[in-house]
Amino acid sequence: MRVIETERLVLRRLTVEDSEFILEILNDPLWLRFIGDKGVRSLDDARKYILKNPVAMYERLGFGLYLVELKEKSVSIGICGLIKRDSLEDVDVGFAFLPKFRGKGYAYESASAVMMYGRKTFGLTRIVAITTPDNYGSAKLLKKLGLSFERMIKLSNDSKSVSLFISDV
Repeated sequence: MRVIETERLVLRRLTVEDSEFILEILNDPLWLRFIGDKGVRSLDDARKYILKNPVAMYERLGFGLYLVELKEKSVSIGICGLIKRDSLEDVDVGFAFLPKFRGKGYAYESASAVMMYGRKTFGLTRIVAITTPDNYGSAKLLKKLGLSFERMIKLSNDSKSVSLFISDV
């Protein structure tokens, strides 16, 4: 189901048919370094991840992470969307792209559209983002999106501190 279209991209809901892509992106070295190991090692794990996370969030809240595709070729290039974590008061914007699609403006294009969609469709007045302190690329993009660093936080007692960026409209 298409949710958002931009000049170059289509963002749509993830389905179990996207398991191969999810297996690939969740095992990308930068995903593992900056986002974390989700324990997805097989297509079956990927299907379970899709159902338990994005699909469950769509059903519960109406939004979640979306598959990002190139409009012209219908090639899956990344994920971008809005996430409501139990450990954060606000909804956060998240994104990740396969290596060959980084540095082409796709993350900015999709994240901008997702934030606008969240504000217009769900009335979100404050959108946040989190990133590891050493993820300089994401921090730079978050600033370009209009978010600013607020403080370091822990998502759980046993987790490492992450940078919290905020955007108040």
